[in-house]
Amino acid sequence: MRAVVAKSGNNDNLFEGFVVGEHPDPVIPDGWVRVAVKAAALNHHDVWTLRGVATAPENLPIVLGSDASGVLDEGREVIVHAVIGDPSKGDETLDPKRSLLSEVHDGTHAEYVTVPAYNVIDKPDFLSFEEAACLPTAWLTAYRMLFTKSGLQKGDTVLIQGAGGGVATALIQLASAAGFITWVTSRDEAKREYAKSLGASEVFESGARLPGKVDAVMESVGEATWSHSMRSLRPGGRIVICGATSGANPPADLNRLFFLQLEVVGSTMGTRAEFEGLVKFLGETGVRPHIQQVFPLGEAKSAYELMVDGNVQGKIVLIP
Repeated sequence: MRAVVAKSGNNDNLFEGFVVGEHPDPVIPDGWVRVAVKAAALNHHDVWTLRGVATAPENLPIVLGSDASGVLDEGREVIVHAVIGDPSKGDETLDPKRSLLSEVHDGTHAEYVTVPAYNVIDKPDFLSFEEAACLPTAWLTAYRMLFTKSGLQKGDTVLIQGAGGGVATALIQLASAAGFITWVTSRDEAKREYAKSLGASEVFESGARLPGKVDAVMESVGEATWSHSMRSLRPGGRIVICGATSGANPPADLNRLFFLQLEVVGSTMGTRAEFEGLVKFLGETGVRPHIQQVFPLGEAKSAYELMVDGNVQGKIVLIP
């Protein structure tokens, strides 16, 4: 089969081990299923693998990609749930042995991918294969942050730090559709305008003084925005953080944390049940992922270069 493979990771030369070509067909273990991939989306996790960060060297070479939609051998149209963990624990994201597709097991940027039978959900007719392929990582992460971790109620105000990336784009669209007052920051004027087009109530320059305090902050930036996030919260407010792209060790500001009784909550990916909840929410609200560009699998390097360049608004999708 054709696949996009990372043979090695090198932060100084991202594409040193990047190969698009023939790869052995996947073996189907007992209890697993084979998905003929119809569409697969890119995430920054894929770039981190090329940097030598997201996947242990002993697991290379490995097929890249965690997001996909496709068709089972039996003909059922499905979306792949990318978290490989033990569902008997109740929340597979808390399984200490969990992994994301393309960390231990071959990923989705290929003609076929195999996953545990538990790790597929039905693709509804109202989603195209391309739209469905955008959901398993960025959109599921955003859904869990907003609806499981934040404690927000309709009419509450949420601040989303950064605009343009996959998680932030999903957060803006989901928060707006849920009836939250949605404030968004970005250093880039074009991305602020993009956030408004997605449904943001107000947009601000990064670090700007806000017109009021917020009930919760959705964080994925880290050091560059952390101080602003802490200062923006009302007493008893909550930061939900799913990443730290600008650095992982900001000043903790413990005095503010305890005096205002703030909460900091980590969030990673989501469960299969949350994934089904996300799909149901999209059906009820009409919200759809915004896709910036679709590439054939053979042009995967161009797709990855666009992701690395960082000038992304929405999702990038590959078609095998």
